[in-house]
Amino acid sequence: MKIPNSGFLIENGRTYLPCTPDEEKRIVHDLINEAELHLREGNLYYVVSYRWFSRWEKYVGQASDVEQLAGSLDLDAVTPGIADRPGPIDNSDIVESETGCDGEDLDLIRTLVEGSDYVLLPQRAWEKLLQWYSGGPALPRKMISQGHSNRKQFNVEVYPLRLRLIDSRDGNEFILSLSKKASLHELKEKVCALRGIEQEKVSLWDYFSKQKHTQLIASHKTLEESHLQMDQEILLELQVDETSPRIGKDSTGNQLALVTIEPSRSSTSIAGGPSMSNGHSSSYSLNSGPGVTTNSYIDIGFAANNSVRREGSGLAGLQNLGNTCFMNSALQCLVHTPPLVEYFLQDYSDEINIENPLGMRGELAIAFGELLRKMWSSGRTTIAPRAFKGKVALFAPQFSGYNQHDSQELLAFLLDGLHEDLNRVKQKPYFEMKDWNGEPDDEVAEVCWRNHKARNDSVIVDVCQGQYKSTLVCPICGKISVTFDPFMYLTLPLPSTVTRSMNVTIFYADGSGLPMPYTVSVLKNGHCRDLIQALSAACCLRSDEVLLLAEVYEHKIYRLFENHFELLTSIKDEDHIVAYRFPEKGARKRKLEVIHRERLSMEFLKGSSGKYFGAPLITFLEEDQPSGTDIEAAVAKVLSPLKTASSSTVVHGGQDNGYFSEADGEPSASCNGQPEAKDQVMENVEHGEESTQELSLKLFLTDNGYGSCKPVFKDSVVKFGNRIRVFLDWSEKEQKLYDSSYLKDIPEVYHKSSFTAKKTRQEAVSLFSCLEAFLTEEPLGPDDMWYCPNCKEHRQATKKLDLWMLPEILVFHLKRFSYSRYLKNKLDTFVDFPIHNLDLNKYVKKGDGESYLYELYAISNHYGGLGGGHYTAFAKLIDDNRWYNFDDSRVSPVNESDVKTSAAYVLFYRRVKVAQKVGGLGEA
Repeated sequence: MKIPNSGFLIENGRTYLPCTPDEEKRIVHDLINEAELHLREGNLYYVVSYRWFSRWEKYVGQASDVEQLAGSLDLDAVTPGIADRPGPIDNSDIVESETGCDGEDLDLIRTLVEGSDYVLLPQRAWEKLLQWYSGGPALPRKMISQGHSNRKQFNVEVYPLRLRLIDSRDGNEFILSLSKKASLHELKEKVCALRGIEQEKVSLWDYFSKQKHTQLIASHKTLEESHLQMDQEILLELQVDETSPRIGKDSTGNQLALVTIEPSRSSTSIAGGPSMSNGHSSSYSLNSGPGVTTNSYIDIGFAANNSVRREGSGLAGLQNLGNTCFMNSALQCLVHTPPLVEYFLQDYSDEINIENPLGMRGELAIAFGELLRKMWSSGRTTIAPRAFKGKVALFAPQFSGYNQHDSQELLAFLLDGLHEDLNRVKQKPYFEMKDWNGEPDDEVAEVCWRNHKARNDSVIVDVCQGQYKSTLVCPICGKISVTFDPFMYLTLPLPSTVTRSMNVTIFYADGSGLPMPYTVSVLKNGHCRDLIQALSAACCLRSDEVLLLAEVYEHKIYRLFENHFELLTSIKDEDHIVAYRFPEKGARKRKLEVIHRERLSMEFLKGSSGKYFGAPLITFLEEDQPSGTDIEAAVAKVLSPLKTASSSTVVHGGQDNGYFSEADGEPSASCNGQPEAKDQVMENVEHGEESTQELSLKLFLTDNGYGSCKPVFKDSVVKFGNRIRVFLDWSEKEQKLYDSSYLKDIPEVYHKSSFTAKKTRQEAVSLFSCLEAFLTEEPLGPDDMWYCPNCKEHRQATKKLDLWMLPEILVFHLKRFSYSRYLKNKLDTFVDFPIHNLDLNKYVKKGDGESYLYELYAISNHYGGLGGGHYTAFAKLIDDNRWYNFDDSRVSPVNESDVKTSAAYVLFYRRVKVAQKVGGLGEA
């Protein structure tokens, strides 16, 4: 029962009032935190629409990431109790259909992303929200554990495994929903209950791509370990008694003939999938427990790599298992890496390391080797890498499921995992880190590499790992730290050649000149440092001056760009950007921000706070604990360039400064009774009988959020705060004293009205410019400080990288994707990279006389944007010296001239041997 129009529940004559927003927030957060402390398999979580949940967050006083991304400054929107109370929970926007009555059977839209489309709430938190708001539908999901030993993770299975059961008796199809951690025994029980058949009479088959693979015998083996995929078909057959006629009944009870399909002749391979098409199979003994391997018996099955190659070897496509194009692209690049092909087509069983705690017990290396052999022995047959995907998901749960991922991130995991699985070092020795002081680089690099090889020795290290020199310099004491570190690939930034025009107004913080607008041209994807450098040149900034960059929003300082490495893409064309020109000494002192308010005489009488106008001014204070007089003097100084010609006839002071005294009806604290500042402490010091001597300028102290207001008097003393903020009230007389037009009409960064759209040439940069940007010296970011052993403090040191030694296989990762709290971006910049004759000799600092000349042989491509992109690969077959396009299961030849596109994401180069003539890879 409810009170009409109230929503308050009544039970047994008692009214249950809803919680306050603060109470709701506290209760839900406590329940979420409690659930985080007790993570275990089987815990129940509920999927909740982010659209509804963000409204609830706003109601209880939380700013969502979406609001922060938009730069919302609506303080009321994040004040508890101001936003409207959300209606009933509504999950309809994330549900595909509501045909099932049980939330576990409801289909969620497949492309949902946690944090932007839905949130996961533990059971008790969901029950509280449901009690307060009702609604639904409820979408319960269980927590499962994934991975092994130290890699084990707890994840909520948002998308249970959906299987399509085909009944061989009548061809009817049914949908089953089970956890990927459910056993084959549970699967058989569910099938038999659904079809009303005794378990003893049922045979289930892995019916992937309408082909019978292996029989799914009831056991404790999980569906995940059986390599069953989302939306995959399984076949139901009845076991026929040989003494009885081969007649059964369909789902309607009609008799029909049963045709038993012969099971696949393929046996289980070392990767857990079907054996290779040439009849060779691999055996790997298993001890107790599923998936646990030993080295007691390994028979790879190939004595020489030529025995597995057929016509069309290396041209096998990989079937897309559901958003697995990222994996297919990465795999095609690796399986066309010549040294890896040679290695995995031979007997590598002696090098499998099952004891390495950092490895995957050899299972990843075996699965990769098995897949590579299939691809090189199956001609042009398309292969479904189900077993390999299962192994990857087992040891790297972040790649489980069917969401799109990053091909480079998978490559990094595979290279590292293959190395650890094939590490020839069984017992890694310990080496203490040494602080090198002045030793020759050659000696230091040799010792570092020798120590690295003593712990890491595999085919991946042999062909894929290089070494670079890292130099850190402390900006305070000048301490130099040099280290030599191994690398598996190089992540190169993409320096932009596209520029943008930016309008910025520069103010003098010391009041020595008038504000002046400047228009400068900077790199579109540059940093704030680039903008400051361009402005410094435009305004002829002296060597003893600095610029402080800021954004003005609604006539207040919205943010200061103190991190000079913040991307300029965070500044929009419609923003208002200003810079304050400080003497170098003044920049290190306490800042004073002056916000302007316009009030007419009648507004003073009414106690109105007036309206804001113009751009705020920032100056500096010499005193550590400035008085009101000091603050007024600083404000007057920074205003001095704005004085009008008639200002000399107007005298400041007493009652003649255009303000009304208390006797005239103006309250001394004319800010509508707002509370005083919380982040700054201001006192009045007694001076005889008068303790609140008024200033000539009407100034009011405020806080960080500009919400409080307290008048400043001559004897007021501000004791705390690195940045003091004051309101300056402008009366009609101040408008005559100063020309406020210099503070108004601050231009936008870029005014679009005068912009005429036209087609521009595609932006292009060279691979060499990307490499040089990677090797450029730059200071570390504020979040990446270096601990200086001399200063015993974390310092923002400068860092310089140099290439010391390059590997046989050199991988370049082009940094097209950038992520921050407020911005996600992809660069489609065209990178002009050499296919032949990539000469890196001048970049390598090790003077060993080696030649560092490289040839391109594979590319991982990414097309599209962040949300719905697609990966493909280009790879060169060494045997026939031709390039091919690998687009999942489709493989087609491609001209060499067509492999250079703006989609290139990861580049694979092979080092050319000195004796080899440039132009081919056949003898490398």
